Amino acid sequence: MSHQSPMISIPKKTTDEVDWTTPIRHLIAKSYGENPDSYIQECQALQRCRQDAVKGAGSDTTGRDLLYKYFGQLELLELRFPEMRANFSWNDAFTNKMTTQTSIAYEKASVLFQIAATQSAIATSQNRFEAEGTKLSFYYFRACAGMLTYINENFLHAPSTDLSREVIKFLVGVILAQGTEVFLEKCIEEKKVHALVAKIASQAASMYISLNEEVKDFQGKGIFDRNWVTLIQIKSKLFPSLAQFYRAQADNKAGNHGDALARFVLAESLAKEAHRSAPSFSAAFSHVSSTLPADAGSSILERTKSHLQLCTERKNEAQRENDLIYNAVVPSADVLPHIEKATVATPISIQEVYGSPDVQKIIGPDIFLRLIPLSVHESASVYSEEKAKLVRKEVENAESAEVEARSALEAMGIQGGLERFKVIADGDTEDNAIPLDVRRWIEDIGVIEGREGVDSLLQELERLKEGVRSELESVSRELEAESHECEAMRIKYDHLWTQEPSAGLNKSLRQDLKSHMTALDAAASSDQQVATFWDSVKGDILILLSPEIEEVFRASAQPGVPSQSLLDLDVGHDEQERAKIGQFTTEIEERLGMVKKISYERNEVLKDLKEKIQADDVSHLLLLNRRNTGVEPALFAAELEKFKPFQQRLAATIHHQQVALQEIQNLWKGLRDLAGRGPGAKKWEEQEKRKKETARRFSRARDGYMDVRDGITKGLQFYNQLTELSSSLTRNVKSFVAERRAERKKLIGQAEVQLTLSAPKRPFPPVDSKPPLPPPPRSPPTLDASFASMNLQGNKRGTPPPPKPPQASRPSSYSSPPPPPPQPQRPSSYNFPPPPPQPTRNSYVPAQDPYAGLGLFGSPHVLSPPSTQPSAPPPPPPSQRQPTFPPPPPSQSSYQSYTPRSPFSVPPPPNTPPRLPSQYQSVPPPQQGHGSQYQYGYGR
Repeated sequence: MSHQSPMISIPKKTTDEVDWTTPIRHLIAKSYGENPDSYIQECQALQRCRQDAVKGAGSDTTGRDLLYKYFGQLELLELRFPEMRANFSWNDAFTNKMTTQTSIAYEKASVLFQIAATQSAIATSQNRFEAEGTKLSFYYFRACAGMLTYINENFLHAPSTDLSREVIKFLVGVILAQGTEVFLEKCIEEKKVHALVAKIASQAASMYISLNEEVKDFQGKGIFDRNWVTLIQIKSKLFPSLAQFYRAQADNKAGNHGDALARFVLAESLAKEAHRSAPSFSAAFSHVSSTLPADAGSSILERTKSHLQLCTERKNEAQRENDLIYNAVVPSADVLPHIEKATVATPISIQEVYGSPDVQKIIGPDIFLRLIPLSVHESASVYSEEKAKLVRKEVENAESAEVEARSALEAMGIQGGLERFKVIADGDTEDNAIPLDVRRWIEDIGVIEGREGVDSLLQELERLKEGVRSELESVSRELEAESHECEAMRIKYDHLWTQEPSAGLNKSLRQDLKSHMTALDAAASSDQQVATFWDSVKGDILILLSPEIEEVFRASAQPGVPSQSLLDLDVGHDEQERAKIGQFTTEIEERLGMVKKISYERNEVLKDLKEKIQADDVSHLLLLNRRNTGVEPALFAAELEKFKPFQQRLAATIHHQQVALQEIQNLWKGLRDLAGRGPGAKKWEEQEKRKKETARRFSRARDGYMDVRDGITKGLQFYNQLTELSSSLTRNVKSFVAERRAERKKLIGQAEVQLTLSAPKRPFPPVDSKPPLPPPPRSPPTLDASFASMNLQGNKRGTPPPPKPPQASRPSSYSSPPPPPPQPQRPSSYNFPPPPPQPTRNSYVPAQDPYAGLGLFGSPHVLSPPSTQPSAPPPPPPSQRQPTFPPPPPSQSSYQSYTPRSPFSVPPPPNTPPRLPSQYQSVPPPQQGHGSQYQYGYGR
């Protein structure tokens, strides 16, 4: 046939614009309490989606996809906003009357009608002469019927004619009849058996006859195109003729020649009726219809004409054969058996259409995905907890399996024992390899020594120590020199010298000096201990870092006797037995490798399960089932079934691991029974024992090395801190000495002025008189007289005055400088007696106790000075001295810098130095007096 049978397509509705943004923004603010401005893009996307689907889409697959997407988004939108209200205006597909509704259900029904109309247009436009075209046409007719059926079942009160139940029911019948017709064409083309073709043709004939009766109810209402009515009338005659024709051929083949001839006659009669109506349809079909093909008139005329000719030919042939050959009785048409029907075209449900992955991909993600109702959130949380329970269970099972495998292998002792049996199988028990721990120690110590060796650190320690000692000794010398200068001036100027003795002012400095020296001595003792400890481990450390370490371990495996092979020791282990041992070890290694692979696979499966569960989201399904109550347990159970394959794989790995461990246990037992009690095993154990002893030796050396490094580190920290404290003490002492010297310089000037002013003024002698003889020079005071004038003897009597000059008499004590008596007999050139001679000191040797000389000043008893030191001039008697200033408070430190002061001011008390960390026995702050407890050393 050159023409396809014309097919009817459903006309499409038309619509006006709809404002989605305003009602959606209102509902977001009212029902969800969120900012509507956050969803502007979503509202715009929905607006574009509707416009593309119902305004710009055509009757092709592109238009179908746009309608699929829009309806899918409408479904999701209704689930979020069931109370949505907007003005939806649609024109009737048949009457073109506009209907406006505010319910979103009306919008959904209209969109579904558009989808059905598009699918019917795609079905009618296919080239059914090709197999793919026939297949697509049949599918889209069925899908179209499914969409229309869904409208009839879910939208009961249709506001427009095209959505009414009667119209939709009629359209479903037309579409399914055409689908059956397409299937019949396929069977005829493929030359299926005549009986099957007759059943399908009978089904199509029955459907068209029903439609021909139903269409009469719509006549005069102006709903359907009159061409539809004519075409349905023609097909209601054509397909019964086809059914009789193919049943006649089946009867003829079956030997029922009389029935066959009767059916051929009936088929010819029905074909004449169909062909009688076809020319009028072809002549009347002059206008272009959007619901019928352009060649519908000529096509149906050609098909009816060719079918009538075929029926006539077959009838005449059957009549001739029956007259000449069969002579069968020809029954009347009324008594012929009814032809059975075969239903081949059934509607495809909308759930099946939208459940397709291709359609879901077309719909895409939910436009308002971020807007989740609270009830859906709660249900999703319940589902998440169910997933978490599943993961926790599988993780616990996996961890238990890992622990079981590790514990079983450790209990059997395979990790260390298998290597021994491998060596025994090779026929040699000697293993001179350096243990892994020792190799790691060698690497670690080599890296540390490469950066800075212990010997260089010890040299740095000694350098710091000597620097601190030198600095402290310099401080001691400066303090002694300053004290000596002060007392020398006191002896020289007697009662005119008012500078306070140094003993009270530098007491805190001397205490700090003593503390630092004591800490330094204790630290030196700790240095000696560290050095001694280093000498004890240095030899082993040097061996560790040298290539001789391999020889040491090799020697440890040979305890003074030549090494013997296992064969010499154990004659019973012949080649066959060693081969069995090797076979055991090989099989055990294979099973161990299997256990590792099982563990790796289990971890990978568990990882995949976690990722799958993490990515699983059922919010969409919960949203789709929001209206259905009580479906969550069943839905959760169905969704959790997705993870069943992972659970089965994990259970399989645990089972395989248990089998492998049991095999390892059996093999290990057999191996130990075979080779674990012989002389070779004993030799191996002895060798391992000696090897472990050697390793322990170097372990002790390594521990000692780390202790030495730790001690040196603490020592360096201690000496660095002590260096800072010593430097601070040096600065304070220099400041103190400089201020004292400046004060002395000023006092010397004042004393010289007073001596000048106190010299006696004498009148000029007569011209003719002789000048009197000058007085004899005053003898220098003795040491006893000097100490007596300082009231250091401890007697309670008055101190006798020093010897008087021959010409002048001096009072025994002074409360203030007395006026010089007139001495007219002294010549004017002699103003005041020369100062007493000051004893010279060749060198200063500090006493063993730097604080021993401080008791001479201010003590009520006279102490004999050491014979090794020269005697210093005695100070003037107490009655001739200015009041003594109290010493600075002992609680304050001596590390405060001294500020310039007047010659008679008391120096401010110094501050206490900061306390060092006690780990390396740092220098503590000085305590009051000499009874302070001082921590010595840095390692205690």
